[in-house]
Amino acid sequence: MATGSIGLAETGVEAFAPPGVDPLSAGSPETPVADRRQAPRIAFFFNAQPHQMLHGITSAEELALGWRAEVDILSSTRVNLDLARAAILPESQPLLRFEQVGSPLVRALAARLGWVVPPKLPTLLAIRRRMNGYDAIALPERTSILLRLLGVARPRFIHIDHGAGDRAAGFDRRIARFDFALMAGEKQRRRMLEDGLVREGHSAIVGYPKFEAADRLRDRNWNPFAVERPIILYNPHFSPTLGSWRSHGFELVRRIVDADRYNLIIAPHIRLCDTRGGRAEAEAVFGPFATRSHVHVDYGSERSIDMTYTSMADIYLGDVSSQVYEYLRRPRPCLFVNSNGRMWRGDPNHDHWRFGPVIDGVEQVVPAIEQAIVGHRDFATVQRAAFRDTFDLRDGERSSHRAAAAIAGFLGLEPRLAERVAYSPL
Repeated sequence: MATGSIGLAETGVEAFAPPGVDPLSAGSPETPVADRRQAPRIAFFFNAQPHQMLHGITSAEELALGWRAEVDILSSTRVNLDLARAAILPESQPLLRFEQVGSPLVRALAARLGWVVPPKLPTLLAIRRRMNGYDAIALPERTSILLRLLGVARPRFIHIDHGAGDRAAGFDRRIARFDFALMAGEKQRRRMLEDGLVREGHSAIVGYPKFEAADRLRDRNWNPFAVERPIILYNPHFSPTLGSWRSHGFELVRRIVDADRYNLIIAPHIRLCDTRGGRAEAEAVFGPFATRSHVHVDYGSERSIDMTYTSMADIYLGDVSSQVYEYLRRPRPCLFVNSNGRMWRGDPNHDHWRFGPVIDGVEQVVPAIEQAIVGHRDFATVQRAAFRDTFDLRDGERSSHRAAAAIAGFLGLEPRLAERVAYSPL
């Protein structure tokens, strides 16, 4: 069984909408930002693949519900905006404005080339003037901070965490260019302070809003397998050098399939399949197994980002993806593949490899899976401690609301209710 990529065959039609008209709105032309000034204007701008949407959309919803602000959801793709609408409550939608932005010509070119997301820089060039009309812009990625260099000097920029893993890429130097940053937990806070990426009073720990967005979207009753067996999730990272899929993916899967003891979900990071070429590479590695009844291959569908697989799996098999931390919302066995012979012990970029056995080759993958299951008790305590350190979750308090309150406090927004909402920066 195989599932396709979000948007890979769906983008491009919207690129031919008449200039100045939002094909996703109620049919009215775009209202200039400068003409709508009753309240501070805040843009949540999603200029990347759909997985990043889940890290900010419910925070935008909470901000619109709780504070006096005009909140716009902007993206260069229709797919992202459709996902955003699906993730929020129907009664919240009138408080938010959804708009597809960027160049129609760039979108058309991206669609012809088989890219899920139009190239970021041309999109930023196309929207730079209108973005200067906002009071604040919230971003779950770092490339779009280039707006400042393109003359967007008026808004304050807010960095939204999009994943809480250990790789150095999550602690990008560009985070220091933002005016305010949201963090999932104490782990990120420590490392970002040490690296000089955030400052006291200009950042806040808010938990993990993605959990709430994913919980709304996920179908808990879905199961691709007719026969009940332990489920392995193979979740390789998209990087050809850090991930295991290119050097070991085929042989890993072959050995697990031939053992005929497990149901296997193959769900690479969504970015592996966000171009036509990447999808073709993934199909070459995993396609030969897609017809097997105990194998399900997902090349980047909504289920690959809404925690369907990390929630249902019994064993996690991976390398460096931050999704292992989402999997540990419920501690379970893990097994990691060191495809490149890395000296990983003591390396903070591989801290998650403490959560289960690590293998350097594929020959012993099936016995290693058995070892991970039998020996999980040896890793459960460190898994729980690492999850708590990574995600500052609080009973009875939604992370999305905490994120909205942090943004509102930083911007000095007025609550819609009489009482003010508490805001606690670092």
